[in-house]
Amino acid sequence: MNGHPNNLPATGYVRLPDVLAAFPVSKSTWWAGVRSGRYPAGHKLSQRVTAWRVEDIRVLIEQVAA
Repeated sequence: MNGHPNNLPATGYVRLPDVLAAFPVSKSTWWAGVRSGRYPAGHKLSQRVTAWRVEDIRVLIEQVAA
C-alpha cells in the first residue's frame, strides 16, 4: 500500500503499517492515541496480530480533515 487514504481497500481490515501509511503518525503516537481513545481501537486477530477496520480509519481521516 502507498501512503494515501484512497489506496485503502473498500472494506475489511488493515494492519498497522497500512494504517500509518494512510494516517501518517509515528507508531508510538498511534498507540498513545488508541490508549487515550483519540484513535480507533484495533481488533485482535491473534495473540500478536492486531488489525483495524478500514471503515474506522476512513472515519478518522474524515474527522481530522474536517
